[in-house]
Amino acid sequence: MPEGDVLRRTAARLDLALVGSPLARADLRWPTAATVDLVGRTVLGTRPYGKHLLTRFDDGRTLHTHLRMDGYWRVHRTEPSGSRERSPQIRAVLATDTWTAVGHLLGMLDVVATRDEHTLIGHLGPDVLDDPFDAAEALTRWAAQGATPAAEVLLDQTVVAGIGTIFMAESLFAERLWPWLPADQVPDPGRLLLVARRLMQRSVTSGRPPGHVHGRFRRPCVRCGTPVARGEARRPPMQRPVFYCPRCQAAPSPVTRPAGA
Repeated sequence: MPEGDVLRRTAARLDLALVGSPLARADLRWPTAATVDLVGRTVLGTRPYGKHLLTRFDDGRTLHTHLRMDGYWRVHRTEPSGSRERSPQIRAVLATDTWTAVGHLLGMLDVVATRDEHTLIGHLGPDVLDDPFDAAEALTRWAAQGATPAAEVLLDQTVVAGIGTIFMAESLFAERLWPWLPADQVPDPGRLLLVARRLMQRSVTSGRPPGHVHGRFRRPCVRCGTPVARGEARRPPMQRPVFYCPRCQAAPSPVTRPAGA
């Protein structure tokens, strides 16, 4: 699933393409929004929040989209034929006279009054990439998780929004923390969150997330050469893969290993 760094880059591309020009075409291929008319409206900007995108218009409405596992936005020059927008995988088309933004395989789509955006994202924790990042609120939410494994807390969007499996694994690796260490035993959760934030900020700029441990199952650890292991984090409604070095991120002793570790 795309993480906060991808959403930041996506929002920037949408802004470059759409901001300031009225829409010449708008096609929302979503049951609850199919009749919404955005033609003639001007995009004010797209606000990324966690894994959500909020595209705001000059009439006080917001198009909310979520990429889920497979979704993405692409931008191309507007073509009179519209031939690129005929795929059944396309869920949204926003076009000015110059540029067209196409949302493929979007997992969520809503149109709401901008003042009501909180009804869609108000349950989320602070966005890890926001400036400023509300670290105090994030730590309050972290503390409420008790003995929940650290990997699962990092994935919990109601604690901190924007972190997914890549930056969960990479931040734990950077801090040499066992992924199933109870959250209330993490020595410095504030430092861990700021490490995740810095790694994601670099990825926003470079377009390349770190690859020290995530996706390196059975390959040598970049630090010690031990084969990278894979476990599971239990985040409803699905389990998520956790890549870690069993030597650099050894479980504290004594400890009861959770299932999937």
